[in-house]
Amino acid sequence: MRDRSFDPRHLNVQAFVRDARTLEGEWPLGSFERLSTSLSASPKDASRVASWSASGSERVVAGSAAQPWLQLSTRLEVTLQCQRCLQPMTGLLHIERRFRFAADEAEALRLDEETDDDVLVMSREFDLHELVEDELILALPIVPRHDACPEPLQVTDSSAAAGAEDVRPNPFAVLARLKEGGKPN
Repeated sequence: MRDRSFDPRHLNVQAFVRDARTLEGEWPLGSFERLSTSLSASPKDASRVASWSASGSERVVAGSAAQPWLQLSTRLEVTLQCQRCLQPMTGLLHIERRFRFAADEAEALRLDEETDDDVLVMSREFDLHELVEDELILALPIVPRHDACPEPLQVTDSSAAAGAEDVRPNPFAVLARLKEGGKPN
């Protein structure tokens, strides 16, 4: 067998799967531009990296030819904004996914309708970095929040902060006084 080096940014999926290879590495958080727009900025982000590994394999299903699969695993710690207290919070994105490859778009659509498998189209120039970023974006919580917020939300509304002496009288109480012949205040 000829030794092949596989580039995760230009991965020949068919050869990778056929050789049952594994790649692993780390990519800095800053290399994921689309993901970064969904995160809160933190000084710690400069040193954060996504650890990942990808393994190719063929699975034989009874009555059919071997099918190409990719096992993807990745972990990344990110800074998000808690939607309760609006303070930064740290979250861990952890992904374990298997992807089945189809020869072309038509087969991918057919397999997607027939099975619950995650189906991708086979490519000689597959960008594994882009797949990792897509999966990290999908793993983001819809509403990030602390289990217990470190401090309550600070109210900055001027009417709430003004105090009891500036509270407006109840309009129904004013009407009742007018009805009784009193002054509205």
